[in-house]
Amino acid sequence: MAAKTPGGSWDLGFGFWDVGFDSPRTANPTIRRARGSIERVTDEELVLLARQGDPDAFDQLVVRHQSAVFRAALAALHVREDAEEVAQDTFIRAWHALGRFRGDSSFRTWLLRIAWNRAISKRRGMSSWLRRATPIADVAEPAAPGSQHASVNNAELQAHAVRAIQALSPKLRDALLLVQSGEYQYDEIARMLGIPAGTVKWRVSEARRKVRGKLAALGYVDAK
Repeated sequence: MAAKTPGGSWDLGFGFWDVGFDSPRTANPTIRRARGSIERVTDEELVLLARQGDPDAFDQLVVRHQSAVFRAALAALHVREDAEEVAQDTFIRAWHALGRFRGDSSFRTWLLRIAWNRAISKRRGMSSWLRRATPIADVAEPAAPGSQHASVNNAELQAHAVRAIQALSPKLRDALLLVQSGEYQYDEIARMLGIPAGTVKWRVSEARRKVRGKLAALGYVDAK
């Protein structure tokens, strides 16, 4: 759970950060909800409450979507500290941009698009990113196929799969990791990447084909 501190800060499990407001404005009393019931309202209702200055409503939005936002950033950056920073920045930007949220997509999709853009922007500006990146296995399970070679050490197979994923082009790798995370639907990923859902599916299929091909060449799986 995200814990809110005095002054409009949240603790997401990796430090406190400020969303930039000093004290809550009084929300419209006709739509004010008890703290115990706010968890049962929709994202759209929470956005409306947050726009009227209810920090508890935005706190609930943070709780609902902090995992998806963090994992999107981690899929792009592979460095937990940088992903944490991007996640914090995403919610700060979302808070200040609530007035510009038109509802053309879900709040979650809008939020993930912000997170992905911030992560990619950060990745482009980090010359040491590849040296600092954590193993991709920490982000998502590799797209390694079945267990027909049960005698092969799983850790060794995983290591080869991770290296094969790391060798993919960024476009293929990003799409694969987002799908493999299990957090997002294809249409969400499409909006995050700014491409059609069909292109996402093709990139994932191509990434899996390339990974499987490398594992097959090493004798770990059967080629198809």
